[in-house]
Amino acid sequence: MQRVLVTISYDGAQFHGYQRQTNDRSVQGEVERALRKIHKADSWPSMSSGRTDAGVHGIRQPVQFDTNLSIPEERWPSALNSLLPDDIHVTCCQYVPATFHARYDTVGKEYVYLVNTSSQRNVFKRHYEHHLPKKLHLGSMNKAATHLIGTHNFTSFSSPKTHVVDKVRTIYAIEINNDGDDWTFRFIGSGFLYQMVRVMVGTILEVGQGKRQANEIIDIIHAKNRALAGITAPACGLYLSHVFYEQTKIEDYLKKIQ
Repeated sequence: MQRVLVTISYDGAQFHGYQRQTNDRSVQGEVERALRKIHKADSWPSMSSGRTDAGVHGIRQPVQFDTNLSIPEERWPSALNSLLPDDIHVTCCQYVPATFHARYDTVGKEYVYLVNTSSQRNVFKRHYEHHLPKKLHLGSMNKAATHLIGTHNFTSFSSPKTHVVDKVRTIYAIEINNDGDDWTFRFIGSGFLYQMVRVMVGTILEVGQGKRQANEIIDIIHAKNRALAGITAPACGLYLSHVFYEQTKIEDYLKKIQ
């Protein structure tokens, strides 16, 4: 058996999240359906770098599976894409050591969140950005973001539904850019808790609207109380953008964007 690492992109609008579901459509379910067909088997398991919620999109989601087929690396994308639905696309494949693990070997991830503040909602982008027809103050949001950067216990910024015990994570960088009514929030960290990015975005947006002060972030972190943070921003604006397996790759990437 050989282990294959596949990078996929997917439009999450019509999926009930990444994880395999019993009755609902999922990204993993569609990927494994394609793997079953290509291997002519009743089932064929896979493992991703992590799960995304219903409505969340993936730009670069690593997925691993083992195979007994002798297919060259460069032919795997076309083989899989011929069996996948239009809202999932394999961008590249490579053979990796059998010891590689798509989830546990990660050393960092990047998420991007898109917001549009136009007074008019674009119906064609309703699944791909959060429409918030409000004026936002960039300086205040940047100040709030600086308090989130570093190593903290992010209990206040994660869903109470998470079963993860260790809620300490490191945020390496947060970038907030805007072009007219279009805003892009970029988060790069060692890892993220369930709904953590969406809660951070929701809280930063409240600061940007003047609903709370940037310095409140400090007390919210220390309180370890989800009720003190802001709302959870909608899933439609969230994209898993990068997954890193080498610390040097994160460092090089941070140099490029800073």
